[in-house]
Order: sequence, then structure tokens, then C-alpha cells
Amino acid sequence: MKQRSLGRQGLQTSTLGLGTMGMTMAYGAADDTHSTATIHRAHELGVTMFDTAQLYGHGRGTSEQLLGRAIHDYRDDVIVATKFGFDFDKTTTIPGMPGFEMPTLSSTPAKIREVTDDSLRHLDTDYIDVLYQHRVDPNVPIEEVAGTVGELINAGKVRYFGLSEAPPDVIRRAHAVQPVSVLQSEYSIFQRWNEHDVLPVVRELGIGFVAYSPLGRGFLTSSIRSRTEYDVGDIRRTDPFWQDEDYEANIAAIFELTTLAAARGITLAQFALAWLLAQGPDIVPIPGTRSPARLEENLAAAEIDLTADELARVTTILPRGGHRNR
Repeated sequence: MKQRSLGRQGLQTSTLGLGTMGMTMAYGAADDTHSTATIHRAHELGVTMFDTAQLYGHGRGTSEQLLGRAIHDYRDDVIVATKFGFDFDKTTTIPGMPGFEMPTLSSTPAKIREVTDDSLRHLDTDYIDVLYQHRVDPNVPIEEVAGTVGELINAGKVRYFGLSEAPPDVIRRAHAVQPVSVLQSEYSIFQRWNEHDVLPVVRELGIGFVAYSPLGRGFLTSSIRSRTEYDVGDIRRTDPFWQDEDYEANIAAIFELTTLAAARGITLAQFALAWLLAQGPDIVPIPGTRSPARLEENLAAAEIDLTADELARVTTILPRGGHRNR
């Protein structure tokens, strides 16, 4: 697979990566055997970016452990990205997601070091390629966060510093202390808010962009269903894109996008990923799946170049992204 450069710090990855959140949480029941097979197939097809987090698997390290076991034989051939930023000793229940409690934000220097050591152990590795702050902690100055990650880089435990869902001012302040290699944030045909303020800043500073949920949390696929048809605990039951009048409006847009993709002879998912890749050579989407077949479908998008007319048509159908009133 073709490679892309993420920022000016030397980080290079495959054009498309693989997100692993759904392998342990948020999208219904998962099977480790299928997930492991998907990771192996991704490696066979040239994927080098594998994304996980402390949060995935409810803070018990299950996602990192799954990934660590799967890539054990080719660890040095891939980029492993994980995230810190929570304290699982203090949690709150999430409405609509029984059994899942959201931890409180915590990015104190001590917690960063603790979580990093846990991640190294769970992943069974000596180093983490990309260490992200998962969410900005308003109680800890970002300068302290950046400085702590810088110490971990100097110690050889981490190679590159990343931020996730950080606003422009936080990105600038962090970058002034420890160069930020990559920002991860949600970005898709449906979710476009980063285009206005975040993308210009990361490009100015020479920071790469990793796009999570590039398929609109499943909306930009052929498997879209009413929110009530998803299992209890599935994030799509509460996602605004699936709610009432927004759902109907989004389904109408999906019909038009599917027609556009079909005219090209590709699937909606492939069209959506190709659209995202066309937004700049510094963007690497990390669609998540636990199906080898769906993985192969997604990765084929790396070879698709959309025309200017096709890109313009997307803007006509959804000029500001998906309908989301909440």
C-alpha cells in the first residue's frame, strides 16, 4: 500500500490504517478470533497504522492486549498508536449504554506515566510509536502534558506525540513545548467541522491528521439500519445522526451518495474513504472493522481517485456534513 507522511517529525504510515475500538466496545458483541484475523489480514495487505487506546475495552487493557498479541510477530514493521487521558477509578454511567461507565478525564503527569507503562505491558512492547492525549483535560495545563510526553520520548518509551480532538489554541500551546506529530479527530463526509479551524492550524504547524470514524460511525456503509435495530450498548442507538428527523434526512443523502458511488462502480464506503483521502495528502483515515472482508473493501479505496465533478457533487448533497441537530 502507498505511504503517507504525517507531519514534519518523520512519521510515515500506510495511506489507510485500522481502528480497533469496535473490537472490544461500542459497536455490539465482538469476537477476538475474527478481530485477530482482521488485524493479520490488514498487515498482509500493507496496513502499518494500528490504533488503540486505554479507553477501549473499558480501561482493562483488553484492546491493547488483543492488538499486542496479534502483531507480536511483526511488531517492528507497524506503527502502534495508543492513548491516555482517563482515570477509571472515577466513572459515570453513560445514558443509553448499560454496563458502560465513562471514566473521568485525567492527564496529570503521574497518570500519564502510569497509563503509558500499563500500555507498554498490555501491548507487550518496549515502545509506543504514537502516544495521544485522548481528550483535553481542562484541569491540567497542556504544557505539562506535552512536557511529560516529551520526557517519555527522551526515555525511549514513545516515538511521537499526538493529540486527539484538541482545539487550535491547545494544539499551538502543546506544539510549542513538544512538537506534535499528529492530531486525531473525527472527519468524514458527515462530520466536517475540522475543516474550518483545525485543519488550517495543523497544516500551518506541519502536523499530520488521522481521521477516526471516517465512515460516519457506520452511516456511510451499506449496512445502515434504524437505531432501534442495534444492540443495547451500541453507540449508534444514541448518536445524533440516527435520531428521528435527522435520520430521515441523512438517509436521503445516503441514497444520493450511494447512487453516485454506484455510477463509479464502487461501494459507498469506498467512495467515502476516497473522498476523505482527496482532502489532502496529510490525512490518514483509520476505519474500524472486525471483518476481513469489510477490511478488504475499505482498503481498495486507497487506489480510487475521485474526479473534480464527483467531489463537487458531494458538496452539493451535504454542504456542511450530515444532519445533526443535537
